[in-house]
Amino acid sequence: MLTRKQHELLVYIDRHLRQTGVSPSFEEMKDGLGLRSKSGIHRLISALEERGFLRRHHHRARALEVLRLPEDQMPRGAAAYMEQTADRAASGFAPTVIRGDFSPRLSGVRTANDAAAVQIPLYGRIAAGLPIEALRADPAAQFDVPMALLGNGEHYALEVAGDSMIEAGILDGDTVIICKDETAENGQIVVALVDDAEVTLKRLRRRGNSIALEPANQRHETRIFPADRVKVQGRLVALLRRY
Repeated sequence: MLTRKQHELLVYIDRHLRQTGVSPSFEEMKDGLGLRSKSGIHRLISALEERGFLRRHHHRARALEVLRLPEDQMPRGAAAYMEQTADRAASGFAPTVIRGDFSPRLSGVRTANDAAAVQIPLYGRIAAGLPIEALRADPAAQFDVPMALLGNGEHYALEVAGDSMIEAGILDGDTVIICKDETAENGQIVVALVDDAEVTLKRLRRRGNSIALEPANQRHETRIFPADRVKVQGRLVALLRRY
């Protein structure tokens, strides 16, 4: 699920790590990709991190770790690939990611000719003032999703409204695939129900007896609540975008 610039940046970072042993600076990445500002690099890195290709170590300077590469950059042969990525797999982080082909029809997802699809419930646009069940205006509404995107558990699709998560690569009008769950790990993007009334898609951070719901847009503020006011209703596992 990579755009062309995300693909270029991931390959650039991996090559720099191999050649120098350290990750490139934001200035080097900006120049390497021919971008005008470092903010563009920040957005690309956030998107790669969300899609499971990259990991940032936030308390260390210039600390980026490539978790996996696009298929066209992998060494030939399964043995070579396993040897290259053994240390990355050891972390236990193995998200489901579908290779993007930069098709104008559906970004980053193989079509029905390439992968079997299943139907999951399609809810409406996520909006304040409604529990997640109320977003499903049409109980018969279904959404076709490649099976490779789904793991264990029950899933549903949800249309995103607003720009609060754009720096995580989640745009207004995107369709997110959510795995129903009442728990989530620190730092995961979740569907959260606040005060049994407001539903929002945000990154969850636990801070003692409080929960912070973090946007991925500098124009939006992080909201902090007592833990008993926030209920997790699902975890983000995939994103689909039509052009």
